[in-house]
Amino acid sequence: MEPSGGHLLRLLVSCRKITAQVTVGGTDTIIAMASSGEQEFAAATRARIFSRPLSRRFWDERVAARVGEKLALRLHQIGVADVRLHIDDGNGSSMPLFYRRQIASLFDSVERAGIRVSGADEVRYVRSPSAG
Repeated sequence: MEPSGGHLLRLLVSCRKITAQVTVGGTDTIIAMASSGEQEFAAATRARIFSRPLSRRFWDERVAARVGEKLALRLHQIGVADVRLHIDDGNGSSMPLFYRRQIASLFDSVERAGIRVSGADEVRYVRSPSAG
């Protein structure tokens, strides 16, 4: 029997790192986690740190998509098929647009792997038709 809160996807986003963790809603126990701070991303992060001109962000859409793939794989291994996005402030539209655009690739990769993400549409960056 699933806890009343279900499985919650929580994102921790900064200019240096993106971390996605899935918790059990009733207990806040982390059951799966993926981060751009893992060893796989170390070489790329080092390259960005020492690049010229200096980069202010150490991850992008490609890294976020790979974090999503890793999270989806770990969720499949433990048998989780759907998660609900949990945003601490309750309002995904308050997240800066440049972060929303980047984390949309994380949601896309998780959904491509077959994990349903409820609430992701509220946060996704929607490109205006005039933007091309």
